[in-house]
Amino acid sequence: MAESFEQLTNGVTRIYKSIQKIKRLHMDSIGLKGAHVMCIHYLYTHPEGLTGTELCARCREDKAGISRILSDLESSHMICYQNCENGRKYRAKAFLTEEGRIYGAKINKYIEHAVIAGGNGLNASDTEIFYQVLFTIANNLEELCNKIEKRG
Repeated sequence: MAESFEQLTNGVTRIYKSIQKIKRLHMDSIGLKGAHVMCIHYLYTHPEGLTGTELCARCREDKAGISRILSDLESSHMICYQNCENGRKYRAKAFLTEEGRIYGAKINKYIEHAVIAGGNGLNASDTEIFYQVLFTIANNLEELCNKIEKRG
């Protein structure tokens, strides 16, 4: 049991650190931060726009973190808001500007390259099983966390 735990945490930590490093290295090359990657990616893949709440759910970030990222992106002219009433940007949909779409296309190329590199040596069946197992473990651990939190 302990060996399985060590393998899981070691593997997940290595993957996470590599992803963070890839984000940082690529974002440095275009003048952004790694934290911006997922917001730009989701806004790029949702041209109809997304609210802060929707980005929180997709990026698995808290409201404060998404607000900071959106503020950074707005200051960099990467996003704009449509129908923003009374300065309530969090409820308004954010959209990529033309400049943001250019960066979104670059980011999606980087993502595609990383996914291909990460799956090197795996066939489609291996990849499907991997993600099925990964999300089963993630769901089970989230359920355990919820049970522990309820116990207080």
